[in-house]
Amino acid sequence: MSLPSNSNKAQSDLFRPLQSHDFMNPPILLAGTVDNVMYAFFRDRLMTAPPEGIVVIELSTLGGDPEVARMMGEDIRFHSDQEPNRRFVFLGKAAIYSAGATFMSFFARPNRYLTRGTRLMIHERKLQANVLLDGPLTMCIANLKAKLNEIEHSIQIQNEGFQNLIAGSSVTMEQVLRLAPENWYVEANEAQKLGLIEGVI
Repeated sequence: MSLPSNSNKAQSDLFRPLQSHDFMNPPILLAGTVDNVMYAFFRDRLMTAPPEGIVVIELSTLGGDPEVARMMGEDIRFHSDQEPNRRFVFLGKAAIYSAGATFMSFFARPNRYLTRGTRLMIHERKLQANVLLDGPLTMCIANLKAKLNEIEHSIQIQNEGFQNLIAGSSVTMEQVLRLAPENWYVEANEAQKLGLIEGVI
């Protein structure tokens, strides 16, 4: 009987539930604020990660720029589509707040894991802005409408992220929209029970 080839083993790794030993040496380790510095580091590590099999991205963050989190997430989505021999897996450690939860939402639910005691924190996007009304009345209206359009579009992007996060879980959009304005904290075991993640390591 012939032994299974490495490519067959890599294929089987793409579907099996993961155990603690699968997370021993993550090729991509991220910690701190989600910002352009983290993104540059992430891109560098992504390019040098194993070309097939499980690729663990470990993250611990208190939050940061949601648009950077979306860029990182889009990279995961793109590479997952283009490189079916690689399984990108998210491992959240200690704290996955705000933009960290946004990044996690780009991973398929079977590829989301948290370490014991980790907390997710999900909240609405925040805005701090002043609208200056100075000039012809029609320009004042235009300025107000521009700011309103910005807010409405940001809400749409935010809710798309919420929808991705809860897909396949028992959490409804109504629950998220009710809890997120007050900062919704979810402990790892609760997140697993709700179906937001696959497992706790």
